Amino acid sequence: MKRKYTTLVLVAGVTILVDQVTKAIVMRTFSLHETLEVIPGFFALTQIRNTGGAFGLLAGEATRFRTLFFLVVSCLALGIILYSYRRLASTKPWVAVALAMIFGGALGNLIDRLRFGEVIDFLDFYVGTAHWPAFNIADSAISVGVGILCLNVVLRKI
Repeated sequence: MKRKYTTLVLVAGVTILVDQVTKAIVMRTFSLHETLEVIPGFFALTQIRNTGGAFGLLAGEATRFRTLFFLVVSCLALGIILYSYRRLASTKPWVAVALAMIFGGALGNLIDRLRFGEVIDFLDFYVGTAHWPAFNIADSAISVGVGILCLNVVLRKI
């Protein structure tokens, strides 16, 4: 394996491992929709099953369509990330980390879709009755990776 792919394998691998282990713990510990308030009025752990995409996108669609759609979109995204990584990784180390985080997050959620037909979410932030949609470690890695890419565009240095 080429040296420049070390970041991809390590960062994506750790992301997938932490994502899948935390989801397994949540599935073993919580019943569906069971909630443990961690910081009252702000944060709870809960087991949610998301059949849709981000923010429940396509959740009401037929299972076959959703599965095929998210499989195709995930494979296209993973291909684009690998292509981008191959072109940019050696010259921009933070871009390499960002792409590896996005890659690992996308694979973590794809694993759920292939295993369960849905994604396991468990991090629930809220204020009063206003809840941000529940999410997981894979979603967090994708968001942080996109944030790093945005900083790279703005700062043009990382």
